[in-house]
Amino acid sequence: MSTTHKYTYTIVRYVHDVATREFVNVGVILHVPSLGMVEARARPSITRLRGVFPDLDREAFQRLMQAVERCVGAVAKEVRGAGLFDEGLDAAGIAARALPKDDSSLQWSEPAGAGLTDDPAKTIDRLHERFVTRYEKKGSHRRTDDEVWRPFRQKLEERHLASLLHETRFTGGVDEIVFKHAWKNGVWHAYEALSFDLSDAEHIKIKAREWLGHLSAVADTTKSLRLHFLVGAPQRADLHDAYAKALAILEKAPVKPEIFEEGQIDALVDRLEDEARRHVRGEL
Repeated sequence: MSTTHKYTYTIVRYVHDVATREFVNVGVILHVPSLGMVEARARPSITRLRGVFPDLDREAFQRLMQAVERCVGAVAKEVRGAGLFDEGLDAAGIAARALPKDDSSLQWSEPAGAGLTDDPAKTIDRLHERFVTRYEKKGSHRRTDDEVWRPFRQKLEERHLASLLHETRFTGGVDEIVFKHAWKNGVWHAYEALSFDLSDAEHIKIKAREWLGHLSAVADTTKSLRLHFLVGAPQRADLHDAYAKALAILEKAPVKPEIFEEGQIDALVDRLEDEARRHVRGEL
């Protein structure tokens, strides 16, 4: 007969903006006192979070998740060494020691949930799926900027044009902007992929407004820049109106960017190839 053990758990939440208090569950802490066990299971990817918070820094978030597991492990070791597992400490109490409650982006749910288990490993798997990854698995994949760029890059490689593009930086009076893919033939040509395959209408418009702001801040140094946006549309039909508004916002940028949708990739590659050949012949 299997032995059952009491356990408690708490959910770790990522709060992107402490003013709005919007959050997404990013981890689970499980505590089984009779086994002296504490385990933290963090979110393995940021797919869902980037849909909700498009400006989330991937590397910074991954470091944050690694820190959660490391800090919980350190607290578990301290508690185990002090023999405090049977003194009423639950998962929320352990989280409070590992992640002191303040105005940081990581918080935890209170009070701790509880139950019985005869297999702690399966229990944390179940809790992690239920509270952290359930909707990410069932939700549709939202494409990133890199995914919108990829087919364009592949066509450039096929025509031996990819090596033409390099990173360049424009510094204005109050800000600077870096274009990852640019080349110069008298004037700078820059190419940027923007995915508007986001979670809702407001985030779509926010992304366009951010680019408008960036370009406005360096307008004094980009007067001769020829900027080309390759844009990816949202998959959801109900977001197409917001997508159209986002494109209209981009068109108001000081550099007057040209906008190409994904179905126009061949036309954009043809344009770049033609300009490159004319540059080699000295016609530009």
